[in-house]
Amino acid sequence: MTTQVKRKGARSIKDIPQDILEQLNLGEIETANLMEWLAIDTSELLKNVLNQLKRQDYLKITLKNIDNLKKKTINTVNETIGLSFHQLATENHDQDFLSLLSKHSSDSVRCWAAYMIGQNLSLEIAQKLSQIAFFAADSHFGVREVSWLATRPDIAKSLDTSIEILSKWSLSQDENIRRFASEATRPRGVWCEHIEVLKKNPALALEILEPLKSDKAKYVQDSVGNWLNDASKTQSEFVKDLCKKWEKESPTKETNYIIKKALRTLQKQ
Repeated sequence: MTTQVKRKGARSIKDIPQDILEQLNLGEIETANLMEWLAIDTSELLKNVLNQLKRQDYLKITLKNIDNLKKKTINTVNETIGLSFHQLATENHDQDFLSLLSKHSSDSVRCWAAYMIGQNLSLEIAQKLSQIAFFAADSHFGVREVSWLATRPDIAKSLDTSIEILSKWSLSQDENIRRFASEATRPRGVWCEHIEVLKKNPALALEILEPLKSDKAKYVQDSVGNWLNDASKTQSEFVKDLCKKWEKESPTKETNYIIKKALRTLQKQ
């Protein structure tokens, strides 16, 4: 994966320069914002990437699986590509495919690779999290989002083991890894199913949250604040008590910021 120059993306799809759109569809550059991500012609990108990687025979079945989707969204399409690629790589004993996608210059392609891991039913949760860590630490915001989306269903199914593993991620030197630990376990989350166990008993995740209560990275602070705001909608007393405790134990601007985000829904009531 090559280092790419940071660009300021267009504010609307129609304003994306044609040369930028062509490079995006060729997989030569990363998207600069959500508008560019949405503007990509997925079929074109698929065709170009599979041609580049000499896997043209993977195209027909992948496009067929996308066609068969009852509901086509950017997430369901990418997830289906990941599943298709996983199945094709398994059937063809194609051990290099995941690695090639993981290092691709296109963030969209790296998202497909993350979904390959998420859709690999042969992996235990510890193996899945170990493999997804590479994507959780990706330099691109979109890949980082997909990394937790791809693994969240398995995290919810194996919650105790996941919390034990992710509590160690909360101590990572990498803020992206720390943020994953919080974001992937949010009781409600965004664009995903809720984790009912954590809605009822958010204290189960304190091993993840406690090390993050005064995190220096705003990226992590936002996630922790949102985590607790999620929890406040079902367990308000837990969130109030924890915020009071953190306020006493950690009188820092970082903790104060998290507390403010955590209590925002309760303060509107």
